[in-house]
Amino acid sequence: MKILISIIFSLTSNLIFANETCSRTAIINYQETLVDLNSNQKGEGLRYYLEKDSIAKSHLDTYQNNIEFKWPNAILGTFGTGLILSGLLIADSGDKKDTLIITGASMALINFLIAKTFEINNENNLKKSIDEYNKRNLPRIYFDPLAQKKTGKTEKKFYLSKVWDF
Repeated sequence: MKILISIIFSLTSNLIFANETCSRTAIINYQETLVDLNSNQKGEGLRYYLEKDSIAKSHLDTYQNNIEFKWPNAILGTFGTGLILSGLLIADSGDKKDTLIITGASMALINFLIAKTFEINNENNLKKSIDEYNKRNLPRIYFDPLAQKKTGKTEKKFYLSKVWDF
């Protein structure tokens, strides 16, 4: 029963965040390009461009290697959920029940925060990859995931650049 509930919880949490990963776009040559081909191939839509630069490609490879499934997170999350469920199902109404629920909720929360922190830090590898590519190559890649999260879509922007020599 506990395994079934944890599987259902993990599947629904993946569905909630699926839209975020599959709809990210970058603008290349004034055209929108998907950054993530699917939830298993994050950043793969930019590989064609980023392979032209060895430093950018190494950052992209680091980004994609850090996305892989991590067993410690799964075990800690499952254990926390199991403690919460056992605390809810236990017949004892004393401190033992409260301790199980609080400990399980704390473990699940800490696991979530650690996993989210690693995910956000890993996004910096994708940004570094794009920045390194843009330093030495054309066409430029314009990718701003924060603007996409706020509006829900990519806004087309017109960029002008001028170098001032003094």
